[in-house]
Amino acid sequence: MDGFIQAESGRRRTLKSAIGCTGIGLHSGRKVSLTLRPAAAGTGILFRRTDLGGLTIAARFDQVVDTRLCTAIAADDAPDARIGTIEHLMAAFAGAGIDDAEVDVDGPELPILDGSAAPFLFLIDCAGTVTTAAPRAAIEVLRPVRVEDASGAFAELLPARDSGFEADLEIDFPNTAIGRQRISARITPASFREVLAEARTFTLAEDVARLRKAGLARGGSLANAVVVDGPLVLNPGGLRHGDEFVRHKLLDVVGDLALAGAPLKGRFRGNRSGHALNNRVLRALFADQAAWRRIGAAEIPADGVSLRLPAAAAPARD
Repeated sequence: MDGFIQAESGRRRTLKSAIGCTGIGLHSGRKVSLTLRPAAAGTGILFRRTDLGGLTIAARFDQVVDTRLCTAIAADDAPDARIGTIEHLMAAFAGAGIDDAEVDVDGPELPILDGSAAPFLFLIDCAGTVTTAAPRAAIEVLRPVRVEDASGAFAELLPARDSGFEADLEIDFPNTAIGRQRISARITPASFREVLAEARTFTLAEDVARLRKAGLARGGSLANAVVVDGPLVLNPGGLRHGDEFVRHKLLDVVGDLALAGAPLKGRFRGNRSGHALNNRVLRALFADQAAWRRIGAAEIPADGVSLRLPAAAAPARD
C-alpha cells in the first residue's frame, strides 16, 4: 500500500538537515526568508512565523482561512497572523514523502520562487531525507464525497481502485491559450517529479492590473508565472509543457490535499476545481465519519498532531 505518495517503507520521513532560501512573496512583493527544518516523528508539517515571536500554525485543512488565489492558514488564537501560498511547498513535501518538518518564514506568505514546486523539491533534495522508526498512518476514503459551486465546478474524493492514489482533473478557459485541458495520473514520487513539479502558476493578462489595484500580485512577473493574453503566452521562453496549465492545477490539488494531515488512499476527480473546492472536499470528507477511516500506525494516538480533527471546522473563505 503506497497511499498518497506513501513511502515504500511505511515509515515516517523527515529532513536530514535544515536548509533555507530567500525569495519574493507573490502578493506582497516583499523579500521573504524561508527555512525548512527536520522535526520529530508525529509533528506533521508545522509552520512558524519567526517575525511574530515564533507563532506556530499546523498545516491542516481546518487551519485554512483563505482560498482566494492561494491557500492560506492561520492559528486558531491569532486569525490575522497567517501564512499564504503554502500549496507549492506542501505539494513538494508530499512529492518527496515528507511527513514531519518545521517551516520557518519571516512574513505572511512563502516565496513564490519560479511559481512551481520544483525549487522546493530541490531544497528538500539538498537537505536530504531520513526515514524514522515511527510508522506512517494513512487515510482511506470509504465512500464518495463531492462538493461543487454555483458554476458547476466540482471536486470529489472516491474510494481507491487499488493501493495507490489517482487523480483526474479537467480545466476550461475558453478563448485563451489555455483552452480545455485534462490530466489523469497515478500520483507517485516519480510521477510528481516528472509530470507535476515543474508546472508553473499562471494568470490572465487582463487580471494583472485588477489584482495589483487590489494590492495583490505585487511580486508577480514573467519569472514566476505564466501570463496568458488571449491566444498568446507572453513568457519569452513559452511553456514548459503544452498542458502546463492543467499540470499546475493538479499540482495545487496535491498541495491542498496534503493538508489532510496524512497520506490519502483514494481517488480525486475535479472539474475546474481550485483551492476553495479542494479544501471544501477535505472538510466534507472529515465531516462524515462513515466516509473515511484511519489505517496503519496503530502505535500513534489517533489524536496526534497530524490527525487532530476539529469537532466542527469553520469553512474557509472562498
